[in-house]
Amino acid sequence: MYAQMVETGVKSVKSTTEMSSEEQAFQARIDAEIKIEPKNWMPEAYRKTLIRQISQHAHSEIVGMLPEGNWVTRAPTLKRKLQLMAKIQDEAGHGLYLYSAMETLGADRDEEVQKMHEGKAKYSSIFNYPTLNWADMGTIGWLVDGAAIVNQVPLQRTSYGPYSRAMIRVCKEESFHQRQGYEILLHLMREGNDAQKEMVQDSINRFWWPVLMMFGPSDAHSPNSAQSMAWKIKRHSNDELRQRFIDQTIPQLQILGCTAPDPDLKFNEETGHWEYGEIDWTEFFEVLKGNGPCNKERVAQRKKAIDEGAWVREAAVAYANKKQQRNAA
Repeated sequence: MYAQMVETGVKSVKSTTEMSSEEQAFQARIDAEIKIEPKNWMPEAYRKTLIRQISQHAHSEIVGMLPEGNWVTRAPTLKRKLQLMAKIQDEAGHGLYLYSAMETLGADRDEEVQKMHEGKAKYSSIFNYPTLNWADMGTIGWLVDGAAIVNQVPLQRTSYGPYSRAMIRVCKEESFHQRQGYEILLHLMREGNDAQKEMVQDSINRFWWPVLMMFGPSDAHSPNSAQSMAWKIKRHSNDELRQRFIDQTIPQLQILGCTAPDPDLKFNEETGHWEYGEIDWTEFFEVLKGNGPCNKERVAQRKKAIDEGAWVREAAVAYANKKQQRNAA
């Protein structure tokens, strides 16, 4: 699960002649596929871009637990309950890996979390939609985590070392989540009654377009994409990743016996790709502005968790200080 980097306008990338000697050496390291490590010199813009991207990614992992957490007590069997709890625990771990990677850039975790609470930092738009039935747990695992995997696999090769290494474990676990989600839907479609099959189709209908929006608009509308590509923070365009996701998802959808809510969806024999209809970007930007179905609810839940957990953090700090003083004595 991840956050989109969405802005408008276009910025040009510096030419070699416009770079300082330090910037030229830095770019040469990038071009040679040598990882940038925390102690290496880096342009301030590179550092800020990474902090923004990694923090939004971390926020998404943490907020992403909330839609699923609503169904822990309503899971249909003990097995499903345990699976869901394990998945939620994984997402919490992903957030911790990413916050830690972000801190290697000199960012303060508490400050970045506060920015999210104040609406100054974003998280993935998909988590501002409600989970209305049990099939949504399967759809989130299959479609949402599936989209995240398409985006995150290239991040294993991103130019910043700590981020790249964190993504290796994240991708392995997200891949398991995708299989788990698909198995939930497959079981409902093969073993379920008509009402349960309709529940699956309804879930897919509601999540299909928001999932396609997860990749963000075309890179032509992002001022930082060209530079992120040059720095190899980003490896593929938004449209390329979205197409890759659709091409690998439609065959799985057909195996389920379900359909996508897109009358324009068709396979192009010449290109070998699935063509899809127009995405409603007005809805996407409204959700990013905080006007989605669950924006206020999600942020309020995160604020409540931070506030109610303050005593634990304070106690841990007090204990650490007391232990340090005792050892010094």
